[in-house]
Amino acid sequence: MKHLFKAVLNWKSNQIQEDSRKRFYNKSHQIKIEGKPVLNVSAAKAFKGDPELYNPEDLLLSSLVSCHMMSYLYVCSQNGIEVLEYSDNAEATLEVSPDGSGRFVEVRLCPKVKISHPDQIELALELHTKANQLCFIANSCNFPVFHEANCEV
Repeated sequence: MKHLFKAVLNWKSNQIQEDSRKRFYNKSHQIKIEGKPVLNVSAAKAFKGDPELYNPEDLLLSSLVSCHMMSYLYVCSQNGIEVLEYSDNAEATLEVSPDGSGRFVEVRLCPKVKISHPDQIELALELHTKANQLCFIANSCNFPVFHEANCEV
């Protein structure tokens, strides 16, 4: 089974010329997905983007955090665990090479889960591994996604 996702990106030149040898382009742009609000995006501040807008790195990390949570809630429901609260304070590490290329080298998810039954804490913690195996976004990444989970009642 395959699913198709579509996005439309729009950008217009608004060159900022700092000197006659170099041209700097405004990196802000819009992404439109049918039936959803327009997403205003830029480069990260470190790469001369608008720090008030989301950047691709933010969006990649957000996708991982969100997908893991949804996969985790699914496996908890399959195992009879009642999840009362879920939060995450995730971090992604990006390395930039001298030639300007770069890549994420790891992501650390730090989910904090509150469940209803104390006798299910061990299973609830173990299910993060299963959720990672099911996560569409984690399965699409070429870097490790680590989990430092916490569970309480």
